[in-house]
Amino acid sequence: MATPVMNQVDSRLLLRDILKGVSRSFYLTIRALPPGVRQPVAVAYLLARAADTIADTRALPPQERLERLLALRAEVEDPAPFDELRMEAVGRIVSGVRRRGDGASQAETALLDSACGVFSLLDQAPESDRARIRSVVATLTRGMELDLTTFPAEDSGAVAALQSADELDSYTYLVAGCVGGFWTAVAMAHEPRLVRWDAGRMRDLGVRFGKALQLTNVLRDVPRDLRNGRCYLPEPELASASLTPEDLLDPANAGRARPVLTAWIRVALEHFDAAEAYLLATPRQCLRMRLAELWPILLGLATLEKLARNDAWLDPERPSRVRRRWVYGMMARSLLAAPSDTLLRLWIRGLRRKVERVLDGG
Repeated sequence: MATPVMNQVDSRLLLRDILKGVSRSFYLTIRALPPGVRQPVAVAYLLARAADTIADTRALPPQERLERLLALRAEVEDPAPFDELRMEAVGRIVSGVRRRGDGASQAETALLDSACGVFSLLDQAPESDRARIRSVVATLTRGMELDLTTFPAEDSGAVAALQSADELDSYTYLVAGCVGGFWTAVAMAHEPRLVRWDAGRMRDLGVRFGKALQLTNVLRDVPRDLRNGRCYLPEPELASASLTPEDLLDPANAGRARPVLTAWIRVALEHFDAAEAYLLATPRQCLRMRLAELWPILLGLATLEKLARNDAWLDPERPSRVRRRWVYGMMARSLLAAPSDTLLRLWIRGLRRKVERVLDGG
Protein backbone atom coordinates (compact mmCIF):
# COMPACT_ATOMS: atom_id res chain seq x y z
CA MET A 1 0.00 0.00 0.00
CA ALA A 2 1.15 3.53 -0.72
CA THR A 3 2.34 5.73 2.10
CA PRO A 4 -0.09 8.60 2.81
CA VAL A 5 1.48 11.96 1.98
CA MET A 6 0.37 15.19 3.63
CA ASN A 7 0.04 18.25 1.45
CA GLN A 8 1.72 21.50 2.40
CA VAL A 9 -1.46 23.04 3.82
CA ASP A 10 -2.07 20.05 6.12
CA SER A 11 1.51 20.18 7.31
CA ARG A 12 1.23 23.88 8.19
CA LEU A 13 -2.01 23.19 10.07
CA LEU A 14 -0.32 20.61 12.26
CA LEU A 15 2.91 22.49 12.83
CA ARG A 16 1.21 25.82 13.49
CA ASP A 17 -2.43 25.73 14.61
CA ILE A 18 -2.61 22.37 16.37
CA LEU A 19 0.83 22.74 17.92
CA LYS A 20 -0.13 26.18 19.22
CA GLY A 21 -3.39 24.80 20.62
CA VAL A 22 -1.75 22.10 22.73
CA SER A 23 1.23 24.14 23.93
CA ARG A 24 1.16 27.92 23.90
CA SER A 25 4.46 28.33 25.77
CA PHE A 26 6.53 25.62 24.06
CA TYR A 27 5.01 26.68 20.73
CA LEU A 28 6.86 30.00 21.03
CA THR A 29 10.11 28.15 21.71
CA ILE A 30 9.63 25.88 18.70
CA ARG A 31 8.74 28.81 16.45
CA ALA A 32 12.02 30.49 17.40
CA LEU A 33 14.08 27.57 16.13
CA PRO A 34 15.74 27.50 12.69
CA PRO A 35 13.51 25.63 10.19
CA GLY A 36 15.76 22.57 9.95
CA VAL A 37 15.67 22.08 13.71
CA ARG A 38 12.06 23.18 14.14
CA GLN A 39 10.34 20.42 12.16
CA PRO A 40 11.78 17.31 13.90
CA VAL A 41 11.34 18.95 17.32
CA ALA A 42 7.72 19.82 16.50
CA VAL A 43 6.90 16.32 15.21
CA ALA A 44 8.43 14.72 18.30
CA TYR A 45 6.47 17.08 20.54
CA LEU A 46 3.16 16.35 18.80
CA LEU A 47 3.67 12.59 19.05
CA ALA A 48 4.61 12.88 22.73
CA ARG A 49 1.65 15.15 23.44
CA ALA A 50 -0.73 12.69 21.79
CA ALA A 51 0.70 9.91 23.97
CA ASP A 52 0.39 12.12 27.06
CA THR A 53 -3.27 12.83 26.27
CA ILE A 54 -3.93 9.10 26.17
CA ALA A 55 -2.07 8.55 29.44
CA ASP A 56 -3.96 11.35 31.24
CA THR A 57 -7.49 10.89 29.95
CA ARG A 58 -10.17 10.27 32.57
CA ALA A 59 -12.45 8.76 29.92
CA LEU A 60 -10.64 5.41 30.17
CA PRO A 61 -9.51 3.32 33.16
CA PRO A 62 -5.75 3.33 33.87
CA GLN A 63 -5.17 -0.19 32.55
CA GLU A 64 -6.75 0.62 29.19
CA ARG A 65 -4.78 3.86 29.01
CA LEU A 66 -1.59 1.88 29.60
CA GLU A 67 -2.48 -0.61 26.87
CA ARG A 68 -3.16 2.16 24.38
CA LEU A 69 0.00 4.02 25.39
CA LEU A 70 2.10 0.91 24.78
CA ALA A 71 0.34 0.33 21.47
CA LEU A 72 1.09 3.89 20.38
CA ARG A 73 4.73 3.48 21.41
CA ALA A 74 4.94 0.34 19.28
CA GLU A 75 3.64 2.31 16.29
CA VAL A 76 6.19 5.06 16.91
CA GLU A 77 9.07 2.58 17.18
CA ASP A 78 8.02 0.63 14.06
CA PRO A 79 10.31 1.76 11.20
CA ALA A 80 8.00 0.34 8.52
CA PRO A 81 6.25 2.83 6.16
CA PHE A 82 3.06 4.31 7.59
CA ASP A 83 0.50 2.69 5.31
CA GLU A 84 -3.29 2.40 5.45
CA LEU A 85 -3.24 -0.55 7.84
CA ARG A 86 -1.14 1.39 10.32
CA MET A 87 -3.41 4.42 9.88
CA GLU A 88 -6.32 2.23 10.95
CA ALA A 89 -4.34 0.95 13.93
CA VAL A 90 -3.51 4.47 15.11
CA GLY A 91 -7.16 5.45 14.63
CA ARG A 92 -8.23 2.64 16.95
CA ILE A 93 -5.63 3.63 19.56
CA VAL A 94 -6.80 7.25 19.81
CA SER A 95 -10.53 6.60 19.44
CA GLY A 96 -12.68 7.45 22.44
CA VAL A 97 -9.92 9.39 24.19
CA ARG A 98 -11.21 12.63 25.64
CA ARG A 99 -10.08 14.63 28.66
CA ARG A 100 -13.07 15.68 30.74
CA GLY A 101 -13.16 18.97 32.60
CA ASP A 102 -10.01 20.26 30.90
CA GLY A 103 -9.96 23.59 29.11
CA ALA A 104 -7.45 22.22 26.61
CA SER A 105 -9.62 19.24 25.66
CA GLN A 106 -10.75 20.74 22.34
CA ALA A 107 -7.16 21.30 21.21
CA GLU A 108 -6.12 17.84 22.38
CA THR A 109 -9.08 16.30 20.56
CA ALA A 110 -7.95 18.07 17.39
CA LEU A 111 -4.47 16.64 17.90
CA LEU A 112 -5.78 13.10 18.34
CA ASP A 113 -7.99 13.51 15.28
CA SER A 114 -4.83 14.49 13.37
CA ALA A 115 -2.64 11.70 14.79
CA CYS A 116 -2.31 9.97 11.43
CA GLY A 117 -1.10 13.23 9.93
CA VAL A 118 1.62 13.47 12.58
CA PHE A 119 2.74 9.93 11.77
CA SER A 120 2.78 10.90 8.10
CA LEU A 121 5.12 13.79 8.94
CA LEU A 122 7.33 11.34 10.81
CA ASP A 123 7.34 9.08 7.77
CA GLN A 124 8.45 11.93 5.50
CA ALA A 125 11.35 13.02 7.72
CA PRO A 126 14.93 12.05 6.79
CA GLU A 127 15.90 8.67 8.19
CA SER A 128 18.33 10.15 10.72
CA ASP A 129 15.61 12.43 12.09
CA ARG A 130 13.08 9.58 12.13
CA ALA A 131 15.42 7.51 14.26
CA ARG A 132 15.96 10.38 16.70
CA ILE A 133 12.24 11.12 16.96
CA ARG A 134 11.33 7.48 17.50
CA SER A 135 13.94 7.14 20.24
CA VAL A 136 13.02 10.25 22.22
CA VAL A 137 9.26 9.66 21.99
CA ALA A 138 9.72 6.06 23.14
CA THR A 139 11.68 7.30 26.16
CA LEU A 140 9.11 9.97 26.96
CA THR A 141 6.33 7.39 26.92
CA ARG A 142 8.28 5.33 29.47
CA GLY A 143 7.89 8.25 31.85
CA MET A 144 4.14 8.21 31.17
CA GLU A 145 4.13 4.46 31.73
CA LEU A 146 5.82 5.01 35.08
CA ASP A 147 3.02 7.37 36.10
CA LEU A 148 0.35 4.83 35.20
CA THR A 149 2.06 1.92 36.95
CA THR A 150 3.34 3.75 40.06
CA PHE A 151 0.42 5.90 41.14
CA PRO A 152 -3.22 5.06 41.94
CA ALA A 153 -6.15 6.10 39.74
CA GLU A 154 -6.87 9.81 39.99
CA ASP A 155 -10.33 9.34 41.48
CA SER A 156 -9.33 6.64 44.00
CA GLY A 157 -8.72 9.07 46.85
CA ALA A 158 -5.33 7.46 47.52
CA VAL A 159 -1.90 9.08 47.24
CA ALA A 160 1.39 7.32 46.45
CA ALA A 161 4.91 8.78 46.48
CA LEU A 162 8.21 8.04 44.80
CA GLN A 163 10.56 6.14 47.08
CA SER A 164 13.92 7.84 46.59
CA ALA A 165 15.77 10.82 45.18
CA ASP A 166 17.14 8.52 42.48
CA GLU A 167 13.59 7.70 41.39
CA LEU A 168 12.76 11.38 41.03
CA ASP A 169 15.99 12.01 39.13
CA SER A 170 15.23 9.09 36.80
CA TYR A 171 11.70 10.38 36.29
CA THR A 172 12.92 13.85 35.30
CA TYR A 173 15.22 12.21 32.76
CA LEU A 174 12.43 10.11 31.24
CA VAL A 175 9.96 12.96 30.84
CA ALA A 176 12.31 15.83 29.94
CA GLY A 177 16.03 15.14 30.36
CA CYS A 178 16.04 12.85 27.34
CA VAL A 179 14.80 15.78 25.25
CA GLY A 180 18.10 17.57 25.94
CA GLY A 181 20.01 14.79 24.21
CA PHE A 182 17.52 14.76 21.33
CA TRP A 183 17.68 18.55 20.97
CA THR A 184 21.48 18.42 20.85
CA ALA A 185 21.58 15.73 18.19
CA VAL A 186 19.01 17.47 15.99
CA ALA A 187 20.73 20.85 16.37
CA MET A 188 24.13 19.44 15.42
CA ALA A 189 22.62 17.70 12.40
CA HIS A 190 20.86 20.78 11.02
CA GLU A 191 22.85 23.81 12.20
CA PRO A 192 26.26 24.00 10.46
CA ARG A 193 27.61 26.45 13.05
CA LEU A 194 27.37 23.76 15.73
CA VAL A 195 29.69 21.26 14.08
CA ARG A 196 32.45 22.06 16.59
CA TRP A 197 30.30 21.23 19.59
CA ASP A 198 31.60 18.48 21.85
CA ALA A 199 28.64 16.14 21.32
CA GLY A 200 29.13 14.19 24.55
CA ARG A 201 29.51 17.27 26.76
CA MET A 202 26.58 19.05 25.13
CA ARG A 203 24.39 16.00 25.43
CA ASP A 204 25.13 15.78 29.16
CA LEU A 205 24.46 19.50 29.63
CA GLY A 206 21.27 19.16 27.58
CA VAL A 207 20.03 16.31 29.75
CA ARG A 208 20.53 18.43 32.86
CA PHE A 209 18.85 21.36 31.10
CA GLY A 210 15.77 19.20 30.59
CA LYS A 211 15.90 17.97 34.19
CA ALA A 212 16.01 21.58 35.41
CA LEU A 213 12.81 22.42 33.56
CA GLN A 214 10.97 19.26 34.60
CA LEU A 215 11.99 19.47 38.24
CA THR A 216 10.71 23.06 38.28
CA ASN A 217 7.39 21.82 36.88
CA VAL A 218 7.23 19.01 39.44
CA LEU A 219 7.78 21.38 42.35
CA ARG A 220 5.34 23.97 41.02
CA ASP A 221 2.62 21.37 40.42
CA VAL A 222 2.81 19.55 43.78
CA PRO A 223 -0.71 20.66 44.89
CA ARG A 224 -2.37 19.60 41.64
CA ASP A 225 -0.50 16.30 41.39
CA LEU A 226 -1.37 15.38 44.97
CA ARG A 227 -5.05 15.69 44.16
CA ASN A 228 -4.50 13.27 41.29
CA GLY A 229 -2.89 10.74 43.67
CA ARG A 230 0.71 11.55 42.69
CA CYS A 231 3.48 12.69 45.01
CA TYR A 232 6.83 13.06 43.27
CA LEU A 233 8.57 14.24 46.45
CA PRO A 234 10.33 11.13 47.81
CA GLU A 235 8.51 9.51 50.73
CA PRO A 236 11.64 9.04 52.90
CA GLU A 237 12.37 12.77 52.70
CA LEU A 238 8.83 13.55 53.81
CA ALA A 239 9.18 11.03 56.62
CA SER A 240 12.28 12.87 57.84
CA ALA A 241 9.99 15.88 58.33
CA SER A 242 7.43 13.63 60.11
CA LEU A 243 5.06 13.89 57.15
CA THR A 244 3.25 11.45 54.90
CA PRO A 245 2.24 12.13 51.29
CA GLU A 246 -1.36 12.49 52.48
CA ASP A 247 -0.29 15.23 54.92
CA LEU A 248 0.65 17.42 51.96
CA LEU A 249 -3.00 17.61 50.96
CA ASP A 250 -3.43 20.01 53.89
CA PRO A 251 -2.01 23.43 52.88
CA ALA A 252 -1.37 24.14 56.56
CA ASN A 253 1.59 21.74 56.38
CA ALA A 254 3.46 23.93 53.89
CA GLY A 255 5.87 25.18 56.55
CA ARG A 256 6.71 21.71 57.86
CA ALA A 257 7.36 20.45 54.33
CA ARG A 258 9.40 23.47 53.26
CA PRO A 259 12.82 21.85 53.99
CA VAL A 260 12.00 19.16 51.40
CA LEU A 261 10.93 21.80 48.88
CA THR A 262 14.02 23.92 49.55
CA ALA A 263 16.39 20.99 49.03
CA TRP A 264 14.86 20.23 45.63
CA ILE A 265 14.85 23.87 44.56
CA ARG A 266 18.61 23.84 45.19
CA VAL A 267 18.94 20.72 43.01
CA ALA A 268 17.00 22.51 40.27
CA LEU A 269 19.33 25.52 40.55
CA GLU A 270 22.33 23.25 40.06
CA HIS A 271 20.74 21.87 36.89
CA PHE A 272 20.10 25.43 35.70
CA ASP A 273 23.86 26.02 35.93
CA ALA A 274 24.20 23.34 33.26
CA ALA A 275 21.42 25.01 31.25
CA GLU A 276 23.34 28.29 31.36
CA ALA A 277 26.50 26.53 30.15
CA TYR A 278 24.49 24.97 27.31
CA LEU A 279 23.14 28.35 26.26
CA LEU A 280 26.53 30.05 26.32
CA ALA A 281 28.07 27.22 24.29
CA THR A 282 25.60 28.06 21.51
CA PRO A 283 27.35 30.50 19.14
CA ARG A 284 26.10 34.08 19.25
CA GLN A 285 25.43 33.88 15.52
CA CYS A 286 22.77 31.20 16.22
CA LEU A 287 20.32 33.79 17.54
CA ARG A 288 17.22 31.65 17.01
CA MET A 289 18.75 28.74 18.91
CA ARG A 290 19.82 31.05 21.73
CA LEU A 291 16.35 32.52 22.10
CA ALA A 292 14.75 29.06 22.15
CA GLU A 293 17.16 28.04 24.92
CA LEU A 294 17.08 31.31 26.86
CA TRP A 295 13.33 31.68 27.31
CA PRO A 296 12.75 28.44 29.27
CA ILE A 297 15.78 29.18 31.48
CA LEU A 298 14.48 32.61 32.44
CA LEU A 299 10.92 31.38 32.90
CA GLY A 300 12.10 28.42 34.98
CA LEU A 301 14.20 30.57 37.32
CA ALA A 302 11.39 33.12 37.70
CA THR A 303 9.03 30.26 38.56
CA LEU A 304 11.44 28.97 41.21
CA GLU A 305 11.54 32.43 42.76
CA LYS A 306 7.73 32.55 42.89
CA LEU A 307 7.71 29.10 44.45
CA ALA A 308 10.37 29.95 47.01
CA ARG A 309 8.42 33.06 48.07
CA ASN A 310 5.06 31.26 48.24
CA ASP A 311 4.37 30.40 51.87
CA ALA A 312 1.17 28.69 50.69
CA TRP A 313 2.88 26.54 48.07
CA LEU A 314 0.72 23.53 48.98
CA ASP A 315 -2.51 25.44 48.36
CA PRO A 316 -3.91 24.69 44.88
CA GLU A 317 -5.72 28.04 44.99
CA ARG A 318 -2.42 29.94 45.24
CA PRO A 319 -0.25 28.57 42.40
CA SER A 320 3.36 29.68 41.93
CA ARG A 321 3.06 31.03 38.41
CA VAL A 322 4.76 33.82 36.50
CA ARG A 323 2.44 36.43 35.05
CA ARG A 324 1.99 36.44 31.29
CA ARG A 325 2.89 40.13 31.18
CA TRP A 326 6.31 39.27 32.69
CA VAL A 327 6.82 36.58 30.07
CA TYR A 328 6.12 38.93 27.17
CA GLY A 329 8.41 41.58 28.65
CA MET A 330 11.15 39.00 29.13
CA MET A 331 10.85 37.89 25.52
CA ALA A 332 11.11 41.46 24.27
CA ARG A 333 14.22 42.18 26.33
CA SER A 334 15.80 38.91 25.27
CA LEU A 335 16.10 40.09 21.67
CA LEU A 336 18.69 42.62 22.83
CA ALA A 337 20.42 40.41 25.37
CA ALA A 338 20.70 37.14 23.43
CA PRO A 339 23.80 38.06 21.36
CA SER A 340 25.78 39.07 24.47
CA ASP A 341 27.35 36.46 26.75
CA THR A 342 27.92 39.12 29.39
CA LEU A 343 24.30 40.29 29.46
CA LEU A 344 23.03 36.71 29.55
CA ARG A 345 25.28 35.81 32.48
CA LEU A 346 24.18 38.89 34.41
CA TRP A 347 20.49 38.25 33.72
CA ILE A 348 20.52 34.52 34.53
CA ARG A 349 22.71 34.82 37.60
CA GLY A 350 20.66 37.74 38.86
CA LEU A 351 17.53 35.58 38.76
CA ARG A 352 19.37 32.74 40.44
CA ARG A 353 20.59 35.01 43.25
CA LYS A 354 17.01 36.11 43.89
CA VAL A 355 16.00 32.49 44.45
CA GLU A 356 19.02 31.82 46.68
CA ARG A 357 18.34 34.89 48.82
CA VAL A 358 14.80 33.70 49.50
CA LEU A 359 16.03 30.20 50.36
CA ASP A 360 18.67 31.66 52.67
CA GLY A 361 16.08 33.76 54.46
CA GLY A 362 16.96 37.06 52.82
